[in-house]
Amino acid sequence: MKVHIRRRQNSAGDKYNLSLEVYSGYSVSANGNSKPKRVTAKLDYYLYTNPKTPQQKNHNKEVEKKVEIIRAEKEKEYLNNKYGFRSEIKAKANFIDYFAKLTDERMESLGNYGNWDSVLKHLKKYSGENISFDDVDITYCEGFKNYLQKIAKTKAGQPLSGNSVSSYFTKMRAALNKAVDDGIILTNPSHKVSTPKPVENEREFLTLEEVQALFKTECRYDVLKRAFLFSCLTGMRWSDVNNLSWKQVQKEGENWKINFHQQKTRSLQYHYINEQARELMKEMQDAEERVFVGLRYSAYMNTALLQWCMKAGISKHITFHCGRHTYATLQLTLGTDLFTVSKLLGHSEIRTTQIYAKVIDKRKIEAVNTIPKFEL
Repeated sequence: MKVHIRRRQNSAGDKYNLSLEVYSGYSVSANGNSKPKRVTAKLDYYLYTNPKTPQQKNHNKEVEKKVEIIRAEKEKEYLNNKYGFRSEIKAKANFIDYFAKLTDERMESLGNYGNWDSVLKHLKKYSGENISFDDVDITYCEGFKNYLQKIAKTKAGQPLSGNSVSSYFTKMRAALNKAVDDGIILTNPSHKVSTPKPVENEREFLTLEEVQALFKTECRYDVLKRAFLFSCLTGMRWSDVNNLSWKQVQKEGENWKINFHQQKTRSLQYHYINEQARELMKEMQDAEERVFVGLRYSAYMNTALLQWCMKAGISKHITFHCGRHTYATLQLTLGTDLFTVSKLLGHSEIRTTQIYAKVIDKRKIEAVNTIPKFEL
């Protein structure tokens, strides 16, 4: 890999415009002809073609020095990348700014963006807004883990949950993995630090009888009732239900199908729904129209959901995401195999779905133990 300084005379003939030319070998065409591989980058410098005055001669001398420094630095950077040496310039870059850029790239997925934005805020609280990649070492990563576990607080002033600690640390690790891919750092220092283990929380869900009770009970917001029950019957997340538009809904023979990109994973999902789920969507509107118009995330909606459940005789702490849990557990309870449920939920790994199987096993054990002990 060689970097050369090239001169090109301007139209007036009195100056040379300068550029860097990177030569990286030859490419061979289909007919066997070889052609040099070159990349040219223009520089904001020029030389006088025939310097006459002392000022022009001094100008040429200074420019030649500057351009040679640029050429040498560029060649060094190419060699570093080729042989696995990190770029000193990149290593001085601001890690917080880099993390903020990765966060902004997730803007389309509000849930994912919100999580990354939370990590960004905690990183700033932990180390300030100016921290170079040079300073992001094992000690820094250990310190961030300790900060999350012992110092960081939620908006309500409470310590972070075990799951949040694990999730936030994992996102910092993901950012550093990306930095390795981008050639900013050679290795990810967080791999030398053990990841905080998430806590396996009890997943709240509704039984068939409880879902039936909700169908029969009025809710303050009809759109909330329809959307939540739709989630119970399809397993779709809040973000996907909220963003669902009529252009994603198709009829395939006698069946209805939804084609959508999951907001959380961005993966394409082809999801068949039953007739009752289709009825909850009401009459089809314009293609760009949202299916559940008026549905929005707010404290009022969350409160209304809880009040509706209480009115139906359900004392569990139900959130919208419980609709997805309900769908998974009902499918498994009714005999659908784990692999199929995994595909219906859009899980990339079946072990994620196995969490629901554990819930079913626990219910089976509870059911077995309801039989009283008989006297001998």
